[in-house]
Amino acid sequence: MSSTPDGIVLDVSGVGYLLAVTPTAARKASGADEVTVETYLHVREDALQLYGFADTEERELFSHLLSVSGVGPKVALAIVSGSPPAELRRAIALDDTARFEAIPGIGRKTAQRVVLELKEKLAAGIDVAPSAGSQPAVVARDALVELGYSLVDAERALAEVDPELPPEERVRQALRKAA
Repeated sequence: MSSTPDGIVLDVSGVGYLLAVTPTAARKASGADEVTVETYLHVREDALQLYGFADTEERELFSHLLSVSGVGPKVALAIVSGSPPAELRRAIALDDTARFEAIPGIGRKTAQRVVLELKEKLAAGIDVAPSAGSQPAVVARDALVELGYSLVDAERALAEVDPELPPEERVRQALRKAA
Protein backbone atom coordinates (compact mmCIF):
# COMPACT_ATOMS: atom_id res chain seq x y z
CA MET A 1 0.00 0.00 0.00
CA SER A 2 1.18 3.51 -0.77
CA SER A 3 -0.19 7.05 -0.60
CA THR A 4 -0.60 9.48 -3.47
CA PRO A 5 -2.09 12.99 -3.63
CA ASP A 6 -5.23 11.37 -5.09
CA GLY A 7 -5.68 8.81 -2.29
CA ILE A 8 -4.12 5.48 -1.45
CA VAL A 9 -3.08 2.56 -3.62
CA LEU A 10 -4.03 -0.79 -2.16
CA ASP A 11 -2.12 -3.84 -3.30
CA VAL A 12 -4.55 -6.74 -3.60
CA SER A 13 -2.76 -9.93 -4.72
CA GLY A 14 -0.29 -7.94 -6.80
CA VAL A 15 -2.85 -5.58 -8.36
CA GLY A 16 -2.84 -1.94 -7.25
CA TYR A 17 -6.18 -0.18 -6.78
CA LEU A 18 -6.33 3.61 -6.41
CA LEU A 19 -8.92 4.66 -3.84
CA ALA A 20 -10.03 8.20 -3.06
CA VAL A 21 -10.37 7.99 0.72
CA THR A 22 -11.58 9.91 3.75
CA PRO A 23 -8.91 11.24 6.12
CA THR A 24 -9.98 8.61 8.67
CA ALA A 25 -9.37 5.81 6.18
CA ALA A 26 -6.01 7.33 5.20
CA ARG A 27 -4.93 7.41 8.86
CA LYS A 28 -6.10 3.83 9.32
CA ALA A 29 -4.06 2.71 6.30
CA SER A 30 -0.99 4.82 7.10
CA GLY A 31 1.96 2.62 7.95
CA ALA A 32 -0.12 -0.55 8.11
CA ASP A 33 1.09 -3.71 6.43
CA GLU A 34 -2.48 -4.95 6.14
CA VAL A 35 -5.66 -2.95 6.32
CA THR A 36 -9.35 -3.53 5.72
CA VAL A 37 -11.06 -0.65 3.97
CA GLU A 38 -14.78 -0.35 3.18
CA THR A 39 -15.11 0.50 -0.50
CA TYR A 40 -17.67 1.91 -2.87
CA LEU A 41 -17.38 1.47 -6.65
CA HIS A 42 -18.86 4.41 -8.53
CA VAL A 43 -19.66 3.46 -12.12
CA ARG A 44 -19.72 6.18 -14.74
CA GLU A 45 -20.00 5.95 -18.48
CA ASP A 46 -16.30 6.70 -18.91
CA ALA A 47 -14.74 5.49 -15.64
CA LEU A 48 -14.87 3.18 -12.67
CA GLN A 49 -13.90 4.99 -9.46
CA LEU A 50 -13.16 3.39 -6.09
CA TYR A 51 -13.78 5.26 -2.85
CA GLY A 52 -12.46 4.02 0.49
CA PHE A 53 -13.79 4.46 4.01
CA ALA A 54 -12.59 3.61 7.49
CA ASP A 55 -15.85 1.89 8.44
CA THR A 56 -19.30 0.88 7.25
CA GLU A 57 -20.93 3.97 8.75
CA GLU A 58 -18.83 6.29 6.55
CA ARG A 59 -19.56 4.22 3.44
CA GLU A 60 -23.31 4.10 4.10
CA LEU A 61 -23.49 7.86 4.66
CA PHE A 62 -21.54 8.38 1.41
CA SER A 63 -24.03 6.16 -0.41
CA HIS A 64 -26.99 8.11 1.03
CA LEU A 65 -25.39 11.40 0.00
CA LEU A 66 -25.09 10.19 -3.60
CA SER A 67 -28.89 9.89 -3.70
CA VAL A 68 -29.24 13.67 -3.19
CA SER A 69 -29.70 15.53 -6.45
CA GLY A 70 -26.66 17.63 -7.29
CA VAL A 71 -24.30 15.64 -5.03
CA GLY A 72 -21.69 13.60 -6.87
CA PRO A 73 -19.00 11.35 -5.42
CA LYS A 74 -16.41 14.13 -4.91
CA VAL A 75 -18.87 16.31 -2.97
CA ALA A 76 -20.15 13.30 -0.99
CA LEU A 77 -16.56 12.38 -0.10
CA ALA A 78 -15.88 15.96 1.00
CA ILE A 79 -18.95 15.87 3.26
CA VAL A 80 -18.07 12.51 4.81
CA SER A 81 -14.46 13.68 5.24
CA GLY A 82 -15.54 16.84 7.08
CA SER A 83 -16.93 15.33 10.29
CA PRO A 84 -17.69 11.99 11.92
CA PRO A 85 -20.83 10.34 10.51
CA ALA A 86 -22.69 10.65 13.83
CA GLU A 87 -22.20 14.44 13.82
CA LEU A 88 -23.36 14.70 10.21
CA ARG A 89 -26.47 12.64 10.97
CA ARG A 90 -27.21 14.88 13.97
CA ALA A 91 -26.77 17.98 11.77
CA ILE A 92 -29.28 16.54 9.29
CA ALA A 93 -31.75 15.76 12.10
CA LEU A 94 -31.42 19.35 13.41
CA ASP A 95 -31.74 21.02 9.98
CA ASP A 96 -28.23 22.41 10.56
CA THR A 97 -27.36 23.49 7.02
CA ALA A 98 -24.46 25.62 8.33
CA ARG A 99 -22.50 22.42 9.07
CA PHE A 100 -22.64 21.53 5.38
CA GLU A 101 -22.13 25.06 4.04
CA ALA A 102 -18.82 25.17 5.92
CA ILE A 103 -17.49 22.39 3.68
CA PRO A 104 -15.65 23.71 0.59
CA GLY A 105 -17.71 23.14 -2.54
CA ILE A 106 -21.06 23.06 -0.71
CA GLY A 107 -23.34 26.03 -1.21
CA ARG A 108 -26.54 26.98 0.59
CA LYS A 109 -28.83 25.21 -1.91
CA THR A 110 -26.85 21.97 -1.85
CA ALA A 111 -26.75 22.05 1.97
CA GLN A 112 -30.51 22.56 2.09
CA ARG A 113 -31.09 19.67 -0.36
CA VAL A 114 -28.86 17.36 1.71
CA VAL A 115 -30.84 18.11 4.86
CA LEU A 116 -34.24 18.00 3.15
CA GLU A 117 -33.69 14.80 1.18
CA LEU A 118 -31.90 12.82 3.90
CA LYS A 119 -33.77 13.91 7.02
CA GLU A 120 -36.37 11.14 6.90
CA LYS A 121 -33.83 8.47 5.93
CA LEU A 122 -31.15 9.30 8.52
CA ALA A 123 -32.77 11.19 11.41
CA ALA A 124 -34.56 8.21 12.93
CA GLY A 125 -33.05 7.31 16.28
CA ILE A 126 -30.85 10.41 16.53
CA ASP A 127 -30.80 11.95 20.00
CA VAL A 128 -31.58 15.64 19.57
CA ALA A 129 -32.18 16.48 23.22
CA PRO A 130 -30.69 19.84 24.25
CA SER A 131 -28.51 18.14 26.87
CA ALA A 132 -26.88 16.13 24.08
CA GLY A 133 -25.54 19.39 22.67
CA SER A 134 -28.04 19.97 19.91
CA GLN A 135 -30.20 23.08 19.45
CA PRO A 136 -28.72 25.38 22.17
CA ALA A 137 -25.26 24.34 20.99
CA VAL A 138 -26.20 25.28 17.42
CA VAL A 139 -27.41 28.71 18.61
CA ALA A 140 -24.16 29.27 20.54
CA ARG A 141 -22.04 27.99 17.66
CA ASP A 142 -23.81 30.22 15.14
CA ALA A 143 -23.25 33.22 17.44
CA LEU A 144 -19.51 32.54 17.51
CA VAL A 145 -19.48 32.10 13.72
CA GLU A 146 -21.16 35.51 13.38
CA LEU A 147 -18.35 36.91 15.53
CA GLY A 148 -15.77 35.63 13.05
CA TYR A 149 -14.96 32.12 14.28
CA SER A 150 -14.82 29.30 11.76
CA LEU A 151 -17.41 26.57 12.29
CA VAL A 152 -14.77 24.13 13.53
CA ASP A 153 -13.13 26.69 15.88
CA ALA A 154 -16.52 27.65 17.29
CA GLU A 155 -17.35 24.02 18.05
CA ARG A 156 -13.92 23.49 19.62
CA ALA A 157 -14.37 26.56 21.85
CA LEU A 158 -17.84 25.42 22.93
CA ALA A 159 -16.61 21.89 23.69
CA GLU A 160 -14.68 23.35 26.64
CA VAL A 161 -17.80 25.00 28.11
CA ASP A 162 -20.58 23.43 30.21
CA PRO A 163 -23.27 22.26 27.72
CA GLU A 164 -26.04 22.76 30.32
CA LEU A 165 -25.63 26.56 30.29
CA PRO A 166 -27.91 28.76 28.16
CA PRO A 167 -26.46 29.67 24.74
CA GLU A 168 -25.64 33.28 25.74
CA GLU A 169 -23.59 32.14 28.73
CA ARG A 170 -21.85 29.45 26.67
CA VAL A 171 -20.77 32.11 24.17
CA ARG A 172 -19.53 34.42 26.97
CA GLN A 173 -17.48 31.65 28.57
CA ALA A 174 -16.06 30.50 25.23
CA LEU A 175 -14.97 34.07 24.46
CA ARG A 176 -13.39 34.45 27.92
CA LYS A 177 -11.42 31.22 27.54
CA ALA A 178 -10.23 32.26 24.08
CA ALA A 179 -8.98 35.65 25.34
